[in-house]
Amino acid sequence: MIGSPLDLDAVTAFVRVAEFGSFTRAAEAMGTTQAAISLKLKRLEDRLGFRLVERTPRYVALSARGTTFLEHARELLAVHDRALSAFASARQRLAIGISDHVAGPELPALIARMNAQDPDLLIEIRIATSGDLLQRFDRRELDAVVVRLHVGRSDGKVLAEEKLGWFAAPNWQHRADEPLPIATLAEPCGVRALAAELLDAADVPWREIFVGGGVAAVAAAVMSGLGIAALAPRMLPFGAVDIGARLGLPELPQLPILLHTRIKEGRAHDALVALGAAFRGAVRS
Repeated sequence: MIGSPLDLDAVTAFVRVAEFGSFTRAAEAMGTTQAAISLKLKRLEDRLGFRLVERTPRYVALSARGTTFLEHARELLAVHDRALSAFASARQRLAIGISDHVAGPELPALIARMNAQDPDLLIEIRIATSGDLLQRFDRRELDAVVVRLHVGRSDGKVLAEEKLGWFAAPNWQHRADEPLPIATLAEPCGVRALAAELLDAADVPWREIFVGGGVAAVAAAVMSGLGIAALAPRMLPFGAVDIGARLGLPELPQLPILLHTRIKEGRAHDALVALGAAFRGAVRS
């Protein structure tokens, strides 16, 4: 006897916990509370008759049987979505702009996960500067943008605050008789403007040694030893060193990551909630 059917909402909660490695992030992605996620998971475990997740004060990890069940859970949700989409209208389009200083190396996997979670949502991504994306958002070319705090804007929802640092390659040394070599994005870049303002206010001589077309190019310039850059730690490969304190450079502030959107409900809203939770997790990890 098979017994009662599985609760799809509980199965979804389990998959989100597995993907985020956090009850808090899973709750944010599903627009609910951590307590509600815990209750759903407990009921699912009771229904299955075994533990899916091992909880400790420091981390959340799948049990051996939870790892096995995860593949079946994803397959179950995918079949459910296909059954619904067979009778649904055309795919809904969601155009998202993400600042190059926000996107980060985890973006491809994140978008792939969002596409897999809702195949009927056509997600389009545009990467550019915060200023350019906000202009396109105001012209209604984009449904939502995830950007750094922009001067003159008071709208937007804060997703997270991220500390920036002055990063260099591990063996990089500054020549004391030369201006500080800076790798940066081209104007107009808010982080570039902030870094320049702080260096000028501290009377630190500097020059642009590399102007890249993207944060990945700037990070590559840093790791090749061309100079230093004001970046978030997650934007750089492992091994990059924050040398701000060693050189006596002005401290960089925490910069908010904000979501601007006109979408208030529906599957596109759910996707943006999951996107926000993922960025919070990336910044805090």
